[in-house]
Amino acid sequence: MQGPIKIEVADRLNRKLGLFQAGSAVTIDVVTPAGKRGKFRTTFIGYLARDYVLIQLPESYKLGSFSQFMGQGSNITVRGLIEGQEGAIAAFASTVRQTLQIPSRMLVLEFPKEISMQSLRSSIRIDTNIDVKIKIDDNYWQGKVVDLSLKGCQLQVQNSDGLLLQKSQQATVIIEHFNELTNLNINSSICNSKSLSQGLSIGVMFDEDKHSKKQVTDLLLQAITPAAE
Repeated sequence: MQGPIKIEVADRLNRKLGLFQAGSAVTIDVVTPAGKRGKFRTTFIGYLARDYVLIQLPESYKLGSFSQFMGQGSNITVRGLIEGQEGAIAAFASTVRQTLQIPSRMLVLEFPKEISMQSLRSSIRIDTNIDVKIKIDDNYWQGKVVDLSLKGCQLQVQNSDGLLLQKSQQATVIIEHFNELTNLNINSSICNSKSLSQGLSIGVMFDEDKHSKKQVTDLLLQAITPAAE
């Protein structure tokens, strides 16, 4: 017999799943019996409370050999960025109940027993090591993103000779390739800079325009998901 605590838990899971917007980007992780990990970007379709979750099944050519591990009984992890006042990463593990081909390719997942939430407040940053170019005025500098948040990031530039910065100066963070992402151009402004023994540390704040926020969201989603092995 289900008691009030179980019902309360189910309702809380309901509310968390309800934070996912239909059509929003998610990643799914699958691990083979041999321990090989695959990571694929796809779309959250929706859910039926306490029953199942629907995820778009990536095309076979994207899955490759992992397609055989997307059938009934397979275990996968779903991660997505929840947009809101502060933002968070939501993740849950589930089991594939069945796959559908009509009306479109879908994974029908068991309703999760637990959903974890990782806050992405502006004060909380994710350690990264992402190769970038920084465009300041009409000059380009090679660097790395060493930590990342919804609001901004910390950059390190090794060969910074001749690089003079002012607070609020405009800069563009350019990421040519990171995991599944290519050709990101994130508008930003300089917050601070500090000389290092080798190079320069630069703090930037991302612009609030829709284009930049979309690219930062995609980048965060990739950054918190383990790369395929």
